[in-house]
Amino acid sequence: MRALAIDTTNNVLGIAILEANKVIGEYITNLKKNHSVRAMPAIEQLLKECDLTPKDLDKIVVATGPGSYTGVRIGVSIAKTMAWSLNIPIVGVSSLEALAANGKFFNGVISPLFDARRGQVYTGLYRYSDDNLVTIEEDCNLLLTEWLEKLKETGEQVLFLGNDVSIHNELIKEILAEKAVIGSMTLHNPRPSELGMIGMKKIATDVHSLVPNYIRLAEAEAKWLEQQK
Repeated sequence: MRALAIDTTNNVLGIAILEANKVIGEYITNLKKNHSVRAMPAIEQLLKECDLTPKDLDKIVVATGPGSYTGVRIGVSIAKTMAWSLNIPIVGVSSLEALAANGKFFNGVISPLFDARRGQVYTGLYRYSDDNLVTIEEDCNLLLTEWLEKLKETGEQVLFLGNDVSIHNELIKEILAEKAVIGSMTLHNPRPSELGMIGMKKIATDVHSLVPNYIRLAEAEAKWLEQQK
């Protein structure tokens, strides 16, 4: 089984190629640049470096969100187009789950985090059990203060991961004190290789039914729906 993993859901652009239990190529940047003009060239270059062509792929794995609305759409569109044209299986994986995978050796619960503005975050709760990443709380969008109070009630140590964690460091430490563990710098970028490993274990989705998971509507869409009422 040879899989291509694609993540364009946030500033990080991540592409990886996996073969069985081995990562044979991985490309990551963390830049505020347009993924729509960079993703396909990155895929083409990585395939070339690994001496592969698209026809050598057996599966496509894509991060489906949450994250940047535009970024999520770009990755899902590329992945669906490739899977359909190559007639190979496709799997969608939560971008938060892929980030949580970086906490593999943490003895506690893991809270991947993307800033959602106005005091809100996209997050979820995960834990490793026998080398398997288990979902404790499904991905959600809520006020960070509400989330931190909920975590405080568990009494467990919590590992926070994500490039947006630095925005909320002060509040996290204020509410959770010593129970809060901030991941090291190298753990904040979601790894496309981890995304690929998760996707390799998941059951494929029909290419036409795979859709982005924004968790919440874009502000413009929400306002339009409100006006229709």
